[in-house]
Amino acid sequence: MSPDKSEQKFIEKAMSAIADPCRLSIIEEISRKGKVCCGDVQGLTGLSQPTCSHHIKLLTDSKLIECSKEGRNHFFTLN
Repeated sequence: MSPDKSEQKFIEKAMSAIADPCRLSIIEEISRKGKVCCGDVQGLTGLSQPTCSHHIKLLTDSKLIECSKEGRNHFFTLN
């Protein structure tokens, strides 16, 4: 049975999101730790904060991860 249009769109976005090595490493780190914060992502990738935010946004938009705010910190978990 072939996927419906919304499922196919999700698959396309998810595949595009994990095609980048940095984003894939972010997903792997979240999988290992359960949740990570922005500082963890910067330390893991060695990228600038704006670049990390861009990668996080793409992963969030693809619905692979979720963002929650605790105080001043944003934490990311797998969806």
